[in-house]
Formats: sequence, C-alpha cells, structure tokens
Amino acid sequence: MIEVATAYGPARLDIDQPATAPLSLLVLGHGAGGGVDAVDLVAVRDAAVAAGVTVARVTQPYRVAGRRAPAPAGQLDRAYAAVVTALRDLVPAALPLVVGGRSSGARVACRTAGGLGAAGVLALAFPLHPPGKPDRSRAGELPTALPTLVVSGDRDPFGIPPASGPVDVRVLEGETHDLRRDPAQVAAVAVAWLARHGWAAAGQPGGYPSVLYASE
Repeated sequence: MIEVATAYGPARLDIDQPATAPLSLLVLGHGAGGGVDAVDLVAVRDAAVAAGVTVARVTQPYRVAGRRAPAPAGQLDRAYAAVVTALRDLVPAALPLVVGGRSSGARVACRTAGGLGAAGVLALAFPLHPPGKPDRSRAGELPTALPTLVVSGDRDPFGIPPASGPVDVRVLEGETHDLRRDPAQVAAVAVAWLARHGWAAAGQPGGYPSVLYASE
C-alpha cells in the first residue's frame, strides 16, 4: 500500500504483482461510495494477477479522508491521473497500460484514458444514466478510439451502454449494478478480453464464457 500526493490530498495505491514478468499494467478505480475491496474489483484483481498482469487499485483522496460523497468529476480525474503518472515510476515503463474501474471509477478511467496514453479501458458497471433518467446519458464518456470492455448486469438500474466501434459490451444475466452475484464470471470475461489483446496470458477457450451475451 502506497500513498501518493495529489492536489486534493493523498490517494492510495494497492499494487499486486504476478509471479512472472508482467504482460501489462491494469489500474482500477472504485465506485462513488465504495472502495477497492468491492467484490468485482477483487475478483478481477485476483484473476488478472494470476494471468500475468500487474494490478494497481486506486483509492481516491476523498475516500482516504473518510468521506463517502464523491469529489467533483474534474478532481477525480486529476487525482487519478496523478496517481497513474506516479505509478509509472514504480513499474516497467514499457508495460501496456489498461485503465479501468467500477461505476464512478469506470467513468474516471474512460475520461482520462486518452490523456494517460492507455492502450485500453475496462469499465465494470459503467453507469449509463442515473436510475430512472435515461435522458441523462453518459455514453459520450466512453472512448471512441480505444479498445474498451464494458461489463454490465442485465438488471442494472443505471442502464447498459450499446456496443459501438471499439466498445465491446458484455451483459451478465441476473447481475445488478454491484456485479456481486458471480464475481468469478466478471473476472473471467475481463481477463479473456485482456488476453485477446495480448495484455494477459490466454486461458479462456473461445474468448468469453458462453453464458455472457453482447449488447446490441
């Protein structure tokens, strides 16, 4: 666990290294009121590390300070970017960078990916809109030029983004916004996508578990 100074107070990094030389660096952010111990983040961490990925989980300054209400989007983005920049000095610079997170953390990753030079984005439970307000779409935050994987539950009240261009959307039956019904399934689809791009060791025959389906 490492503290990183930002303009908004210290952020925290939890870094997990694979047993062999890493194939990529995956940086994950938490949801608005949660932490990096969310079950889907931990499951993805465990599976990715086992597949040869260095995984860093970022705790935003407001959560380090004990607050649950999230900071404004601009502060979240700048703090996340500062942490990722500092992280680059701690891991091999040549590693492909994949940014990601769940819910609010997925939005931060999507908004900062281009500026950070990321190779791809992993968005768990990307909140397409506030519950009951489909007119307030956040689809414009999804990258348009980077390979992006969105993993959503078919019962998510925050909505499911449509697949488009480089954005691959996988929908898990029976899951809600917290993606905690079967976190191993979340991890399986995430690592299969990483492996498809050469960012993790291959291990999922056929690319994706058959119980998942793509959003149209």
